[in-house]
Amino acid sequence: MIEPNLPEQLQRWQPQIRYLLLDEHRYTEADLAGQRNLAAALFRLENSRQPEDIERVLASLIDWLTAPEQDELRRAFVVWLKRVLLPARVPGAELPPVNDLQEMHAMLAERVKTWTEEWKQQGLDQGRLQGRLEGRLEGEAKVVRRLLIRRFGALPAWVDQRLERASEVELDVWTERLLDGQTLEAVFNDMN
Repeated sequence: MIEPNLPEQLQRWQPQIRYLLLDEHRYTEADLAGQRNLAAALFRLENSRQPEDIERVLASLIDWLTAPEQDELRRAFVVWLKRVLLPARVPGAELPPVNDLQEMHAMLAERVKTWTEEWKQQGLDQGRLQGRLEGRLEGEAKVVRRLLIRRFGALPAWVDQRLERASEVELDVWTERLLDGQTLEAVFNDMN
């Protein structure tokens, strides 16, 4: 029904839908920062990468949403921050009961340093784990290489290249094949 050239008898049932696409990732912080606009503030919050970015936007929202008739809107932002944004940015962080944008801003100001340290620590932990994995794979590849040299003699360049890029599964398979394989090609043939 969305084809441009429908038969005339079907055209009256063809959907007539209009929409406006707002691609929040298309706007930069510089594009959005100067706008006194709730959609721009929401986009800035969703695109925030640092707790300080969230703090700045909250300060703007507190300034803009001061009228008593905006109570519901302030509460909606607090609920969204507590249930959606902050859990995604700071997984596992305990959030105190906060019901107001000013309380949220004060809580963030207090916890920013702690969260920043936690994020850095998580990054370091991830880096350490990655480094350990790479080191272990490198060590396994060296052992397989030594066994191959002992069994088959000098190795061609293609074997070294395969060993450098090998996954843990490949190294395990090649180690087992090394015991029975009669040639290098038999050890390294495609894994099926």
